[in-house]
Amino acid sequence: MTPILKHIWRHPIKSHGREELTSVELSKDKTLPWDRCWAVAHETSKANNGSWAECVNFSRGSKAPKLMAINASLNESNEEVTLSHPDLKSVTIHPEKNSEELIKWVSPIMPKNRSKSERVVRVLGRGMTDTDYPSVSLNSITSHQAIERKLGEKLDIRRWRGNLWLDGLDPWEEFNWIGKIISIGECKIAIQERIVRCLATTANPTTGERDVDTLSILETWGHKDFGVYGQVLEPGKIMVGDTISVL
Repeated sequence: MTPILKHIWRHPIKSHGREELTSVELSKDKTLPWDRCWAVAHETSKANNGSWAECVNFSRGSKAPKLMAINASLNESNEEVTLSHPDLKSVTIHPEKNSEELIKWVSPIMPKNRSKSERVVRVLGRGMTDTDYPSVSLNSITSHQAIERKLGEKLDIRRWRGNLWLDGLDPWEEFNWIGKIISIGECKIAIQERIVRCLATTANPTTGERDVDTLSILETWGHKDFGVYGQVLEPGKIMVGDTISVL
């Protein structure tokens, strides 16, 4: 089976919702467009507008699992995001202009013993990824299925919060791509490193409840890694169904 691009996802507000796409235009040395465009800094955060900051500076699913159940839909023309959650009434806001409304909306599902969400930050030209370089995350359907087999039940791929989902690989084959270049559609992507996972993946993306110890399952393979980070070398359009090859 020739490996193909199966899904494309973006997350307009870091850790606050996801949206599936059918195609996207990637740019050299950039994150996936509008992915992690905004991030919600908490009250002890040192993050500032215009500068990349580590994930510990933001409200996120590893500390607030209910955030994992948010869905998002971005209107690129006016930068408004519609957010929905099973426990909340849907809202449409501009994350920066309506930052107080965003924080108020999400407050009922935030843990009381964690730092409170305080403000929204943005870095123009790149997303607030967990890497200090503009990355795109790639995940394998067959590696996900290997975890399902070990667990003995189906898992929603959304708990991994990946950008590009690839199908038709051998399980964990993507780990062998570190230091190599792959092509997807018109693009070439340099694979840089594995993605080390955190508690966010233990939460159900439908309910926001922690229900599967994904980290312990990963540890049976001797690591806590799932997926890889890549950096766009050659720009272009990619779309669901595009074939993938290692160069």
